[in-house]
Amino acid sequence: MASDTGGSQTASGYRAVPHTADLRVEAWAPTREECLARAVHGVVASFADTSAARPVRTRQATVTAGSDDDLLAALMDEIVYRLDTDGEIPVDVRIDAAPGGVHARLFMAEADRLPLTGAVPKAVTLHGLSLRCDGARWTCAVTLDV
Repeated sequence: MASDTGGSQTASGYRAVPHTADLRVEAWAPTREECLARAVHGVVASFADTSAARPVRTRQATVTAGSDDDLLAALMDEIVYRLDTDGEIPVDVRIDAAPGGVHARLFMAEADRLPLTGAVPKAVTLHGLSLRCDGARWTCAVTLDV
């Protein structure tokens, strides 16, 4: 699975990377916030077909952390939490910078109304976690237990 919105150095997108018994997603974009949003899309696309989904509600979350890596983990924890507790999947996301982190608007659909296409993530792992600016663009990588 991969999604790329263009072929240039500053294009945004995501891809799943083969990983033993886990789900690993890499994402890239011109800004930190867009990179995080692409990572959310990549995680969701790994287990659900949201192509025909329409959001039924919007959830808002301000996510803070001491480092960019921890911010990525905390945002992914929010996605797993919403799936586990509310049975909801973000079919779209808008992320804006906030003091000490980001503010996420998650446009949610009910998970039981979407076709599941892969293993559902259960938890974020810290192994190989990264969110960095490499000069021209931001990149991130996250692994989730499935």
